[in-house]
Amino acid sequence: MTPAAIAFEGNHRIAEGSLADVAVAVRKRVGKATHETILVFEHASGRTLNLDLTGAEKDVRARYAETVIAAAGAPADQLPAMPRGPGRPRLGVVPREVTLLPRHWDWLNAQPGGASVALRKLVEEARKTRGQTDTLRARQEATYRFLSAIAGDWRNYEETTRALYADDADRFRALTEDWPGDVRDHARLLAAAAFTRKT
Repeated sequence: MTPAAIAFEGNHRIAEGSLADVAVAVRKRVGKATHETILVFEHASGRTLNLDLTGAEKDVRARYAETVIAAAGAPADQLPAMPRGPGRPRLGVVPREVTLLPRHWDWLNAQPGGASVALRKLVEEARKTRGQTDTLRARQEATYRFLSAIAGDWRNYEETTRALYADDADRFRALTEDWPGDVRDHARLLAAAAFTRKT
């Protein structure tokens, strides 16, 4: 199973795994008299996470164990039971506001099933035709976020990001060779999924 999060203290990986496990490990480390800057990253997106480490260890673990259930996309039968109210059964539909021009609304409302059905069909079609491109871009962005946060002022940083977006795995590998091992290895792990030309 892919870890949910990874934490670095300076250039060293101090924890990797579920968000609850990483949060507890970080809490223990920040409790020490001296420590370097600690950064926690969401594994899939490369985003930095701000963790609430207040309370006892059991409080921190419970807080982030619940977060993982929501973030992991667990099947509906594994989610906590919610009381059913009147209306349609839960289908996983999330209502949000969409702003369109009147001519767009006119076209959507004229489609079989109405605007909601038409929008869902358009999104599914776009996911099928652009899925691989979108996935590669998301992987590049995850790698870029990680690099920017932890290595933004390092030697070869700019050239490394250029190699990432140029789909040049060999150059990326060469430019990161002298980086601290934990950072280098995680950067390469994230970037491997972003390269279409495998070496």
